[in-house]
Amino acid sequence: MTGAPSFRDPAGCVLDLGERVLRVITDPEAAAALSRVLQLSVVGRAVADGRLVASRPVPKQEWPDLAALRVGGDVRVILEHERIAFPSFAYEWPAEMLHAAGRLTLDLALALLEEGHGLKDATPYNVLFEGPRPVFVDLGSLEAREPDDYTWLAHAQFARTFLLPLLARRDLALPLAGLLLAKRDGLEPEQVYRMIGPLRRLMPPYLGYVSLPTWLARAARKRGAALYQRRRGGHPERSRYVLSSTLRRLARTLDRLAPTRMQASVWSTYMQNELSYSSAAFKQKEAFVRSALAERRAERVLDIGCNTGHFSRLAAASGASVVAVDSDPVVVGETWRYAAAQDLKILPLVVDLARPSAGIGWRNAECPAFLDRAQARFDLVLMLAVVHHLVVSERIPIEQIAELIACLTRDAAVVEFVGREDPMFERLLRGRDHLHRDWTRAAFELAWRRVFDVVACEQIDGGHRWLYLFRKRKA
Repeated sequence: MTGAPSFRDPAGCVLDLGERVLRVITDPEAAAALSRVLQLSVVGRAVADGRLVASRPVPKQEWPDLAALRVGGDVRVILEHERIAFPSFAYEWPAEMLHAAGRLTLDLALALLEEGHGLKDATPYNVLFEGPRPVFVDLGSLEAREPDDYTWLAHAQFARTFLLPLLARRDLALPLAGLLLAKRDGLEPEQVYRMIGPLRRLMPPYLGYVSLPTWLARAARKRGAALYQRRRGGHPERSRYVLSSTLRRLARTLDRLAPTRMQASVWSTYMQNELSYSSAAFKQKEAFVRSALAERRAERVLDIGCNTGHFSRLAAASGASVVAVDSDPVVVGETWRYAAAQDLKILPLVVDLARPSAGIGWRNAECPAFLDRAQARFDLVLMLAVVHHLVVSERIPIEQIAELIACLTRDAAVVEFVGREDPMFERLLRGRDHLHRDWTRAAFELAWRRVFDVVACEQIDGGHRWLYLFRKRKA
């Protein structure tokens, strides 16, 4: 994945060159500040424990052709960042991951405070996930602070992009994906204020983060730029204490907004009591997937329709790095909880394959589309008990599904065929039997054989489901 230089940082830009990610600094003061930042012991510790992206200065003889890459200005320094395996964005995260990214932001700000530094901004776009682990990637956000300055100018931004979206999701049942896609810079207090009733406006945390900012908005507008001036406390220790208290108060509020475990959703009970398999059939399915993982020696796996991540965990146990996607944020959140607790190489994302996240930002290129990021990134794609949903519920032709999977995998796919006689298939039909009279195993195989070869095929415990291991045909 490559693209044009980023442009929002006045001190320079970031270049995505596929396997390399370079931060180019053109501002001399920013270059000097970054050099000092890299020497901080807190930065070394954060890199060592995986909270901050690893970076190295690039010798001038290793610089790429900057003119060809449309980089202007007098380049002072170039850093190469360790590449995150699969970039993702806040609108693809379940609430659990947004909370984890917010907590990382505050923890890093508190740690930096001990060495006279801080964060100049606080947005989810400063964070990526390596598997289930949040990693702060914007080194340009780290800055030295004045010892007697007790303000955190990113305070309101943190509230807009972390606290208020989590609050709206928890109490107003608004989906994070829609909120964060529509509002790149988060929710304004006035927007939330209009959504809530009079009593809630007086209750914490609404009073402090929604109502008071709304009531004071007119006065704030009159103050203009003065509102964003740093404030001096006169005494360094007192100022540091006040700022530390502010950050810790934000952390307590954030933790009160942490999502509760496994709320009810459409698919949250599927693995407990809605499985369409006997115990023997499910073990057979597990064995088939394990065999495919071992045979193909997959290093990168995409699990489409992952639910709570059972087969993602099988793939991770085989040594693969997994991206697990599902349209249900509740089950994706549960997948993240397990992966984070067990330190598994699983990145769970809220992605509906029928409506995957598009490219957004300037010229739709600042945050690339999911399918662009995923193209040819995986050795094996798992599509277990999901194809019939796309065919029946979304009316997507099976030939187009096979073609898409061929774009995503470099090698193979494990796909489950569910016949018309299966109870789940009958439930999905809802009287539309006439639309799927041609749904047969022969037609299914024919569609996949256009771009894949059948390596293995196995009927599940004498039922109406079949498992296939397909291998992509060489061009």
